[in-house]
Amino acid sequence: MSSNFKAIVIGTSTGGLSALPAVLSPLMEDFPLTILIVQHLSAHSDDFMVRHLRKFCDLEVLGAEDKMDTRAGCIYIAPPNYHLMVEEEGTLALSISPPVHFSRPSIDVLFETAADAWQEQLIGIILTGANSDGTSGVKKIKERGGHVLVQDIATAEAETMPASASEFADMILPLDQIGNYLNNLVQNKTS
Repeated sequence: MSSNFKAIVIGTSTGGLSALPAVLSPLMEDFPLTILIVQHLSAHSDDFMVRHLRKFCDLEVLGAEDKMDTRAGCIYIAPPNYHLMVEEEGTLALSISPPVHFSRPSIDVLFETAADAWQEQLIGIILTGANSDGTSGVKKIKERGGHVLVQDIATAEAETMPASASEFADMILPLDQIGNYLNNLVQNKTS
């Protein structure tokens, strides 16, 4: 398996508020990859997710902005009511195009654009959620040679999203094992 990963995309919905800290808090202080996150939120939310995740992470957590360059070791959160996309050179873009799966930001939109930008150097992760947003995105990550990780539905607050994406998974793990798996993966300690 490639140890040359450059980025991780994470998608979640119902239950993500508690699932994301469980994944991000174990990450090494010098974790070397860019992380982009879509958490389904109300269109009227503020920057609560950014402030919430900063409490649990050693890594820098930022709200994604249009035309923002990504950096290794930083976490970027999709803003409410905007699709987060990745351009070919890894620069972020925001869009107000129509919702996908009733969601804006949409997990599929982020995952599909990130798959085009980073191809086999991308890891896609689907966590707890109550719809199928993200399934088309992980399919595209697999088509581009990337790695797909899905939360074990036995540990998911809502199982629809991980159950829908599981057919494309390289690995299915309980929530409390995902962070350490990522640490080992980037250090090339997994088989």
